[in-house]
Amino acid sequence: MLARGDFASVVYLIPAMPPSSVQSLLECYIRAKDQNQPELIFDCFAADAEVTFSIATDAIDFPHRVIGASAIARTLVADFGERFDRCRTYYVCIAPEANGEGICTMPWVVAMRQKDNEALRLGKGTYKWRIGSVPGEVDRIIGLHIAIERMDLIDDPGTVKLQTLQESLTYPWLPPTALAECMELFVANHPDPVAVAFWHPFRH
Repeated sequence: MLARGDFASVVYLIPAMPPSSVQSLLECYIRAKDQNQPELIFDCFAADAEVTFSIATDAIDFPHRVIGASAIARTLVADFGERFDRCRTYYVCIAPEANGEGICTMPWVVAMRQKDNEALRLGKGTYKWRIGSVPGEVDRIIGLHIAIERMDLIDDPGTVKLQTLQESLTYPWLPPTALAECMELFVANHPDPVAVAFWHPFRH
């Protein structure tokens, strides 16, 4: 039995989607979210797309389920942008790979500033996309499950830590080896206990 937010198993007889198409859609989503441009959601999500969440932390909240491009634009971009800025979300992979059913799964990391206290927010989790053809249109994102594992808050006067971290990470496609190198250096130079705890699971 599939949990909410999961998608059906792979049908191997169907050819995989072109990586360029998937990459274009995922980059459009990142621009919309990180640059607070809700109108871009309509360029990458189907009108009736669904987003679901599983959240393993009390440090951030989202509704369990959001349906429709308009609601997605409001929840993931406009409302999100009221709480956070200077956001960069990283896909922790070299390039996206979708299977024959348009399913694409990858880890993500986010570094951003919380507006009300100017703290650094470091988060990580997994995206599970479902991409499909919309009648009369090109491919669109028709489903997304966002798993949030951590969303840590780190004191960051002057936004020095955020700037240092973002300047060291390739954006938005971040190879795992590059993330490891940059985070090791970051926690060495900024040995905040929360940052160390955030990075520790990546080492195993």
